[in-house]
Amino acid sequence: MDLTIRIAGEAGQGVQTTGSLLAGALAALGVHVLATQSYMSRIRGGLNWFDLRIADSEIYAATDRVDVLVALTTAALETLRDTVTEQGFAIFDGEMSDSALPLPLTKIAKDIAQSAMMANTVAAGAVFALLGYPIDELCAYLAELFAKKGDAVIAANQRCAQRGAELATASGINLPAPAPSSAPTTLTTGADAIALGAASAGVKFVAAYPMSPSTATFAALAAMADEYGIVVEQAEDEIAAINMVIGATYTGVPAMATTSGGGFALMVEGMSLAGIMELPAVVLLAQRPGPATGMPTRTAQQDLLFALFGGHGEFVKAIYAPGTIDQCYQITRHAIAQAHKYQTPVIILTDQYLQDAAQNIPPLDLTLPPIDRKLLADPPTDYQRYVVTESGVSPRATPGGAHRVVVDSDEHDESGKLCEDIATHLRQQDKRMRKGVLMANEALPPVYFGPAGAEHLLVCWGSSYGACHEAVDVLNRHGRKTGMLHFTQLWPLNVPVVMEALQGYRRVTVVEGNCTGQFAALLRLAGIIQPVDSLLHYSGLALTADIILARLQEVIA
Repeated sequence: MDLTIRIAGEAGQGVQTTGSLLAGALAALGVHVLATQSYMSRIRGGLNWFDLRIADSEIYAATDRVDVLVALTTAALETLRDTVTEQGFAIFDGEMSDSALPLPLTKIAKDIAQSAMMANTVAAGAVFALLGYPIDELCAYLAELFAKKGDAVIAANQRCAQRGAELATASGINLPAPAPSSAPTTLTTGADAIALGAASAGVKFVAAYPMSPSTATFAALAAMADEYGIVVEQAEDEIAAINMVIGATYTGVPAMATTSGGGFALMVEGMSLAGIMELPAVVLLAQRPGPATGMPTRTAQQDLLFALFGGHGEFVKAIYAPGTIDQCYQITRHAIAQAHKYQTPVIILTDQYLQDAAQNIPPLDLTLPPIDRKLLADPPTDYQRYVVTESGVSPRATPGGAHRVVVDSDEHDESGKLCEDIATHLRQQDKRMRKGVLMANEALPPVYFGPAGAEHLLVCWGSSYGACHEAVDVLNRHGRKTGMLHFTQLWPLNVPVVMEALQGYRRVTVVEGNCTGQFAALLRLAGIIQPVDSLLHYSGLALTADIILARLQEVIA
C-alpha cells in the first residue's frame, strides 16, 4: 500500500520545511519514504511543491497521483486540486474553502507560538491525525529534532502539532495509510550520497562555482569538510574551478568539481587540458533543462552527448550516471577510482530529481577505504611522466622529490617536454587512446530487472531507473512480459556485453529524459542497436511510472 502527500505553496512559505519535517517524522515511524521536490527558480512567490510518497514496502519512484494535498495558498489549491485522487482529500490553510478541508494552519501557529513559522508543525500534526498515525510519535520526533533549541521551542512545536491533530480529527476524515514496518529511519538525499561517496573515496579538494542543482552536493561536501579533511573552494567561475582541480590532481590530491550545464560549458577547455596532461579530473554534472539558463530548478537528462563530446581534440573519458541514492554513493566511489586508475577525466551525471530526492535507505557503508590513487611509490631520478606503455597508462608520480614531473598543455615527448615531432605525437596520442580499450573491457555492465523470457525491453539510464522499475512491475502484473536494462556506465561501453544483453526481444524501447533520444543515438553510434522505439520525457518534471505506462500504450499500439 502507498500514498502520496503533497505540500504546495509559494517559495518562502515553508513548503520545504513542512515536507522535510513530515518526511523525517514518517521515516522515524518506520514507514518507507521517498521525498521529491518541484520548485520554481525564485526566492519568493510562484508555485512549489514537496511530495512525500509513503509505503509499507520499498519505493522506487515518485508518482503523479496525490492522495493528500496540503495547500498553503489559494493558487496552490486551484492549480493542484485536480491532481488529488477520488479517495484523497485536500487541506487548505484558511478559515473557509468549498473544495478542501479548511484548517487555519498559520493562524493556529500565531495563536499558540506567536510565530507563523510553526504552521509547518500544525500541518504535520493534521496529516498525522488524518492518516491515523499516533500524534505522540510525532511529538517524540519533534523533541529529538529541536533538542538543541531548548524546552520552550520543543513545547511550542508539540502544542502546534497537537492542535493540528485535534482539528483534523474533528473533521471526521480518515484515509487508510501504510502501516509502519521495519524501514530504515534515516533519510539520505542523492546529493548527500554523492558527497559521502566522494569523501569516503578520499577526495581532499573540491572547487565549484555554485550552480543549481549541483550546489546541493557542493554544500554537502562543505558540511563534511572538517570531518574528512576536505578543502572546499568557491571559485570565481567554472573555468577557475576546473583548473584548480587539475592543479590539485597534478600534486596527487584526489579532487573534483561540481557544476551544471552552463558551468560545464565553461569547463570543457579544462577537460581537454586534463585529457592531454592525463590527470584524473572528476566532474559532477547535475543536469537541468536547457539550453542557456533554461529551467534551472527542473530536471532533465539532456547533457549526455555534451558530456561525451565536450572538449576539443580526442581523448579518453568515462561517464557514469547513478540511478538510485545507494548508487549515488557506490558509483561516485567507482568513478573516482577509475579516474585515478586510468589517469583521465571522468564525469558523473546526475540531475535535479536525484539530487533532491530523499529516501530512507539502509545505511551506506562508510567503512570502505579510500581509493587507490595508483601513484608511483619511489620514482627514479630519471623518471619520465609520459613513458609509452602497452596499456596506455604511464607510471604516475607527484612532484616534490629528486625526480622531476614535467607536464605540458601542448603535445609532449615521454619526458613531458613540448614536442611537435609528428612521430612523437602519434606515439603519445595512440598511447592515450589505448586506455579506452581497457576501460571498455572493465565497463560496468547494464543490470537487468524483470522476468525471464520477456518480450519487451525498456532500456534506461541514470535516474530513470525507479520509474522504469515500477512500470515493469505493473506491466508484468497485467501479463505483459516486460524487462528493463539499466545503465550506470554510459561511456565507454563494452560493446559485446551490451549487444548480448539486448538480444532476443521482440521490442526495445529506450526511455530518456530528453527530446532527442541521446542514449539511443549513442548506442547506435557504438554499433550496438539499430533504430528502436524511444519514450522521451522532457517537461522538466520527474519521470514517473504513470507517464511511462500512458506513453507505452501509444508506442505499442
